[in-house]
Amino acid sequence: MRPLSADDPREIGPYRLSALLGAGGMGRVYLGTGPDGGVAAVKAVRAEYAYDPGFRGRFARELELAGRVRGDFTPRVLAADPAGTPPWMATEYVAGPTLHDLVRETGPLPEAAVRFLARGTAAALDRVHGLGTVHRDLKPGNVMVSASGPQVIDFGVARALEDDGDEEVLVAGTPGYMAPEQVDGGGATAATDVFALGGVLVYAFTGTGPFGDGHPAAVVFRISHQEPVLGGVPEGLRGLVAACLARDPADRPSAARVLAELGGPV
Repeated sequence: MRPLSADDPREIGPYRLSALLGAGGMGRVYLGTGPDGGVAAVKAVRAEYAYDPGFRGRFARELELAGRVRGDFTPRVLAADPAGTPPWMATEYVAGPTLHDLVRETGPLPEAAVRFLARGTAAALDRVHGLGTVHRDLKPGNVMVSASGPQVIDFGVARALEDDGDEEVLVAGTPGYMAPEQVDGGGATAATDVFALGGVLVYAFTGTGPFGDGHPAAVVFRISHQEPVLGGVPEGLRGLVAACLARDPADRPSAARVLAELGGPV
């Protein structure tokens, strides 16, 4: 959390902004206070997307789906305006770091903690898949760690960034957590989310993704041509994580199956 700069807005929609929570490829996220005094994470879209009518349409469609994703492990969408200047969305504020930052600061997590993380994340994915949509960009930076458990954020954001025209579809995802079919230009499915879940669990155990670090092109090459590195995953979970990271989507378990293998809902 950082103080606002001179270039940051002081208000977005009905929210009064007080701090910068983070920034990414899509935009910047602020801590906002609503008219009722409640706090929210307010994401403002970057200017290059804000003036793209195609993006605004996709953003509106994905917001409608994201608004239906409710549960213990997904922050609720509180308000949004895809037609605003800039387009924005506000979700429940999660008081805690991302899994990426937590592991980077404290080191790999113990098995009991990762099992709890896996159950919550799998439950969130199962709920989303049941609505007929997918996350498309699950990664350690999109899993928040709170006192009440993992919180999966940014449902629908990756889809809004895709070009859905007739000639080209841009692949949305993060190198290191993209499934082989995404790397090859295929569409995202529930199975690609499960692949990413396997990668997230490897990161939680080891501090690196299943295909290592380095230049994105090198990581993508390993995804397409090499097997994941699972040496740091405890024996009791290695088989399940390996199944999530199967090269063939048909060989991966569903999120519901992963949840069942871990003992069911928390």
